[in-house]
Amino acid sequence: MKINLGCGSTPLEGYTNIDIDTLKDLRERYPNRKFPDNIIIKNWDIFNLPIKDNSVDEIRSDCLFEHLNFKEEKKAFYEVKRVLKKGGVFHLLVPDFDDLVKSWLKAKDDWKDWYRDDDEAIEQQHWFGNYEYSYKNKWGYLTASIFGSQKGDGQYHKNCYTKAKLLAIFKKLDFEVCSQETCVWPRGNAKIIKSISKKR
Repeated sequence: MKINLGCGSTPLEGYTNIDIDTLKDLRERYPNRKFPDNIIIKNWDIFNLPIKDNSVDEIRSDCLFEHLNFKEEKKAFYEVKRVLKKGGVFHLLVPDFDDLVKSWLKAKDDWKDWYRDDDEAIEQQHWFGNYEYSYKNKWGYLTASIFGSQKGDGQYHKNCYTKAKLLAIFKKLDFEVCSQETCVWPRGNAKIIKSISKKR
């Protein structure tokens, strides 16, 4: 069994996709994206998955954990540990908060307009009047990378991660870290940490 936890706009074929949104919700939120009709999304409680202990081969979670508050964070990591088989693989992607802070300090402080989240604004990359997905200005894509897009429930960032924090978390969980690297999020300039670990 393979799980895509908090699939958001990227449900995957061959995985049990789990999200607070339905397929209809995702099509409305992301009108420019194509979602196959055979994709199934389960609206399960991520802190209490209806799955047996030690039964999952792989869990993917692409940019979900930064949306969890500090209490939810612990519950989610321990739920991943509960359902993964021994030797099961956990693929985790989260924004690199060290990089976001460094980028924020270098960016221009050039606020232009109020935030908008209507379809036209999103289509035009408006954010705060900047009309670009860029880290050049504090107020725009960079702000959204730190605080979330805030376009609907679940679109707020409540937590942050660094490579050192993830290594400490996986040590506490007794997971073997197989690899950890920084890469660029495919839909923007955000640097993300890609961590792959195994349950011992």
